[in-house]
Amino acid sequence: MIQTQDIKRPPREWVEAIKEIGAATSSSQLSKMGIRNTHICGPISRREGQVMCGPALTLQFVPKREDLQDADEYAQPEKQLHRHVLYHTQPGDVVVVDARGDMKSGIFGEMMLTYFQGKGGAGVVIDGCLRDYPNAKHLDLGMWIRGLTPNFHTQTDLMPWGVNVPISCGGVFVMPGDIIIADDDGAVVVPVSHAEELIRRASTHHEWEEFSKEKLLAGGELKRYYPLHDDARPEYEEWLRNKNAK
Repeated sequence: MIQTQDIKRPPREWVEAIKEIGAATSSSQLSKMGIRNTHICGPISRREGQVMCGPALTLQFVPKREDLQDADEYAQPEKQLHRHVLYHTQPGDVVVVDARGDMKSGIFGEMMLTYFQGKGGAGVVIDGCLRDYPNAKHLDLGMWIRGLTPNFHTQTDLMPWGVNVPISCGGVFVMPGDIIIADDDGAVVVPVSHAEELIRRASTHHEWEEFSKEKLLAGGELKRYYPLHDDARPEYEEWLRNKNAK
C-alpha cells in the first residue's frame, strides 16, 4: 500500500487573517520582507470575485514513462498518486499541483473534485488543466488553473510522482503546509515562517490605505496621501483615533 505523508497545518486564525489581507497586499508585503517570488504565474481564477485561502497539499507531476505508469484511467487506481493527495484533505485545504504548465492533461475531473469538496477542500491551484469542467464548474470549489482539456491525467505526457513534497508551481517554490491566498489578482504563496509578520505589517498598511482612499475620493492630492506622506500623518492618526473610538 502506498504511504504518503500529511502536512503540518498553520493556525486557522492565521489563514483567516491572510484571507482578509488578499493576494496583492500579501505579495507586496512579502517582497518588502525579502521574499520576492510568491506569485504563482499562469493559473487564474475561473470564478470572478472568489477568494480562497488555506494550507497547501502538494502534488508533483513529471514526464510520463510508460514502464512506470499505465495509461488506462482506471487501471490500478490506488497506484495513482493524484488520488492520494486528496486522501489527506482536511477542511480548508488547498491542493497545489506542479503540472509543468501542461495544457493537455486533466489533473482532476468532476468525480475527484466532488470527493475533494465532500472532504471540505477549499480549492485547487494547478499549473495545468482540469477536465469535466461543464459539470465541475457547479462545485463549490476555488479553481485557479491554466485551462481546460477533455483528457484524463495520464492520457498524454504526464504522470503523478510526489505527494506533499516541495514543488515548483508557476515558477514559485511551494512547501507542503505553506499558506495559499488566491483571488482575482492570482495565487500567492505565504511561507508559514513569515505569516505572523505579514499579518502585523498588512494590518497597519490596510488602515492607512483606508484613510488614504477616503482622502483621494474627496479630491485629496496623490503625493500627500499615497503613499501616506509624513505631513499627512497627524491627519491619519486623528482619523484612526476617531475610528477606534466608535
